[in-house]
Amino acid sequence: MIDEKGILFILSGPSGVGKGTIRKALFDKSTNLRYSISMTTRAPREGEENGVDYFFKSREEFERLIQENQLIEHAEYVGNYYGTPKAYVEQTLDEGKDVFLEIEVQGALQVKRNFPQGVFIFLIPPSLKELKDRIVNRGTESEEKVNNRLTAAKDEIDMMDAYDYVVVNDEIDSAVNKIQAIVASEHCKRERVAKQYKQALEADQS
Repeated sequence: MIDEKGILFILSGPSGVGKGTIRKALFDKSTNLRYSISMTTRAPREGEENGVDYFFKSREEFERLIQENQLIEHAEYVGNYYGTPKAYVEQTLDEGKDVFLEIEVQGALQVKRNFPQGVFIFLIPPSLKELKDRIVNRGTESEEKVNNRLTAAKDEIDMMDAYDYVVVNDEIDSAVNKIQAIVASEHCKRERVAKQYKQALEADQS
């Protein structure tokens, strides 16, 4: 029997592109993925729940976790820390379950250094105008912060080459279907299946 290890999938992209919306729609459809909730020091937005959307931590708590090496990535973005707990990710992959991370671009690049075998998906807006409209329509940012996020988004889009796949978030269902196709195809990759199959054959012969 093939002992299949889980795959780490990372969804990333500029702030305001709709990562959270896509992640929620994906999990409404898919039950095989395990969502790794990120930690952050930013304040909860309306409707967000601690332990569901993020683990909300104080700056002091977060910095202690950094010192204890309890995060597979962390970044400071527009004045707030974001990070991913290490223990949950490693345990879930070892159990043969896929882990899905939804994180900012800086964090994704750190994960790429720590988990180069991960599958990195870059979510982009149809246009920068569409991105600006989405950020403004949140109603949570000042004009200065909107401009800061757009400047950061342009820099982040330049980092697209670090990713394995690019998905345009023009329509939610279409973007979700593409991500589901990526997940399915990664489990059928020759190099991944061959490695697991050879290990199973060796185990049968011993």
